[in-house]
Amino acid sequence: MTLLAVGSMAIDSVKTPYGKRDESIGGSATYFSISASFFTKVSLVAVIGADFPERELEFLESRDIDLSGVEKKEGETFRWKGEYHEDMNIAHTLDTQLNVFENFKPEIPKTFKDVDYLFLANIDPDLQLSVLEQINSPKLVACDTMNFWIEGKNDSLMKIVSLIDILIINDAELCSLAKEKNLLTAAKKIIKLGPSTLVVKRGEFGAMLFHDEEIFAVPAFPVENVIDPTGAGDTFAGGFMGFLTLNGMNANNLRNAVIYGTVMASFNVESLSYDCLKTLDKNNISERYQKFSRLLHYDKIQV
Repeated sequence: MTLLAVGSMAIDSVKTPYGKRDESIGGSATYFSISASFFTKVSLVAVIGADFPERELEFLESRDIDLSGVEKKEGETFRWKGEYHEDMNIAHTLDTQLNVFENFKPEIPKTFKDVDYLFLANIDPDLQLSVLEQINSPKLVACDTMNFWIEGKNDSLMKIVSLIDILIINDAELCSLAKEKNLLTAAKKIIKLGPSTLVVKRGEFGAMLFHDEEIFAVPAFPVENVIDPTGAGDTFAGGFMGFLTLNGMNANNLRNAVIYGTVMASFNVESLSYDCLKTLDKNNISERYQKFSRLLHYDKIQV
């Protein structure tokens, strides 16, 4: 099975209390694709400028990520500059330059149109709709979004929500989208609108899964040194969707997908940019999955 991801590729400048780097590679689709590539073959649709480093494209290809849908245009790549303070859950945006991404209109290559698994990364919901219209009968469609689109393009976003199978969103965004203060109430409201499954990212507090009126929750994997949380949510989504693409969707696989997503995100935060993902292998992932499983396990005792 092949997983198609459509979203942004970027060049970031990031400062955290534990490090700083200018001209690092970022973008929602970049982090997602690298993470998912540890589980399945990934095809990527995005736009970059002439300044995007060739060595990074070579790395993505080395991960068996199909870049034939990545359009290279004259001009500069989408750039984001931000910093984190002591609360590493909050990114403070200092500068955003859309550059070639401003006129991005995803054109899905003919060879990608019959893909079974589709992930619509955090981009304009009108673009997400245009992508969905170009895909022939996908088996499973997942989508991510953010407050900017919730507030600025709510009608288009709600249409997308009604058409997808899985919505991946953080807790604050979920409450904003549902116009509810309580997380459980918000989740029930959104699931009634269309998606059968809702995955809620909660940063350092882990993640929650809502599916078939059941709830599954996991903490974040304990990490001693959180260096840079940039892209952690996209890395989580990549692990989650990569596992589902490899194994198929059922209740048990959804729970395992949440765990693998959490594991992948835990690696990502241990370095600036996606440096840690570059040196990762499947043994590292398996070992951390086993550790996380032991952390979550307990023997029931009746009292």
